[in-house]
Amino acid sequence: MSGQWAGSNRRNQLPDDWPQRRAYVLQRDGYRCRWTEDRPCGRPATDVDHIKAGNDHSYANLQALCREHHAAKSSREGNAARWAVRRQRPAERHPGLI
Repeated sequence: MSGQWAGSNRRNQLPDDWPQRRAYVLQRDGYRCRWTEDRPCGRPATDVDHIKAGNDHSYANLQALCREHHAAKSSREGNAARWAVRRQRPAERHPGLI
């Protein structure tokens, strides 16, 4: 588990009662992945995901996901955030044109 937190401060942003919230969401969702594309995944869920990114830790914003779908969703969100930052930077002039 230590690898997933490497270089991240996410754990510090979780509420003090996160273990209880996590356990509740997994039980509420029947320990099954809630991921849906064409149809629900339904594999055993091990992770609890924030549906909308940010620090809304309300039960309505949490869902149980299998490790594979949680990793895929997190990767997509991370890539989108990196591209958003890139789009904000002004275009750099080519060094040969300066």
